[in-house]
Amino acid sequence: MTARLSQHPALSVVDLFAGCGGLALGLEQAGFTSVFCCELDDDARRTYLQNRYHSLGGLLFGENRDLHCADAAELTLSRLRQLKSDLGQIPELQLSFDESVNPRSGGGSTLDVVAGGPPCQGFSMIGTRRSYSVDGKDIPANLLYRQMARVIALLRPRIFLFENVRGLLHARWTRGGRFVFPDVLASFRSIPGYEVRWSLVSARSYGVPQNRPRVLIVGVRKDVVESCWILRPMASADDVVLCRFLPRGKRNSFPDLVDLLGDLVDENIAQALRCGEFPRGPFETTEYPSKAKTHIQRTLRRRPAWASGERTKLTEQQYSKHRPRTVEKYDHMLSNGGLIPPTHQTRKFSQKVLPARWGEVGPTITATSLPDDYVHFCQPRNLTVREWARLQLFPDWYRFAGTRTTGGLRRAGDPTRGIFDRDLPKYTQVANAVPVRLAEHVGKHFKRILQTATG
Repeated sequence: MTARLSQHPALSVVDLFAGCGGLALGLEQAGFTSVFCCELDDDARRTYLQNRYHSLGGLLFGENRDLHCADAAELTLSRLRQLKSDLGQIPELQLSFDESVNPRSGGGSTLDVVAGGPPCQGFSMIGTRRSYSVDGKDIPANLLYRQMARVIALLRPRIFLFENVRGLLHARWTRGGRFVFPDVLASFRSIPGYEVRWSLVSARSYGVPQNRPRVLIVGVRKDVVESCWILRPMASADDVVLCRFLPRGKRNSFPDLVDLLGDLVDENIAQALRCGEFPRGPFETTEYPSKAKTHIQRTLRRRPAWASGERTKLTEQQYSKHRPRTVEKYDHMLSNGGLIPPTHQTRKFSQKVLPARWGEVGPTITATSLPDDYVHFCQPRNLTVREWARLQLFPDWYRFAGTRTTGGLRRAGDPTRGIFDRDLPKYTQVANAVPVRLAEHVGKHFKRILQTATG
């Protein structure tokens, strides 16, 4: 047993600001094991933990309180020292943290990856537009990147990954003041012993059916860079893809929506919406209406190895009980190329009908925390949580904790009054997640780098 573990130790990832686990799931599908997570929101953290079924040191990951926490502020120097000790005693990980190594030369631990995406509502153009206009410096979450950099400097993983929204590149600390991103990048580049590169990448280039640009910063420890022939750090001072710290994307690798969601279409639902006849309880579909017809549908229905022999059940396919006027509007949009009839136009953000097939333009949407932003491609309704999750390429076995949706101050907070707490219902959890397939592509590339560097 000992010899086997020494030859094949688990690839380890510490997940900061973990959300509901999209980034972690993609890395896990690439062969990594989550060994610690930090997430402030109770529902998102419950979602994360209830979907992790691996054991570490004889305990299920989700039941080991030493391997997760809520607030990043809890990760003090003493807490991180205890975490190093805890992880170092788990035999299947074989992790070591050598504090005697000069950090500027690289080295320091056998932990593979620290990854995270600090909350982005203060940088997101959508979040700013839909909530309140306040200076970036006055939103505490906008400074959490510093905490992430501090944790990386203390844990010294072989690779680190920072992820955030495109708005980070244009955000300013104050109106007309200096840009935020140079300070973020400088913070990560100040960590000794790492080569750091960044790029704005599109999720659709990695098989995600969304136009979802993300800022990715990758740091590779210098000893890994020196021993990995794959990497080309001299190719650019900035471009993370050109330096091969991240994989290059592919064109047109994303699925069409009818191929992604077609097996979830229940014909009875459209009839109920048009008649206005709803059940007293949840308005939902609990069994798959049809067999999987495409490769992506079969993939997302597939049970993981830990649940072999079990049949995937359809969950989160609950519909909104739209009013007749709303159904009438959606039907008109479906029949008229997405055009909203004049009698139904409001100052509210206009909905868009999702296309069954993207065509030559490709995906033009981004999953948001508001389900009524989009109309289903063939039924007069908004998408369900399960359909929202499929847009992010979560498998159907993945369960989400908390309420289905919420609105107003409970979702956006009110920074002008110092209210920064925000509910994260299921739609918001899914929308905030890193697309699973993007994370999987990144994870496979990181795995190749680490295996090449260690021979």
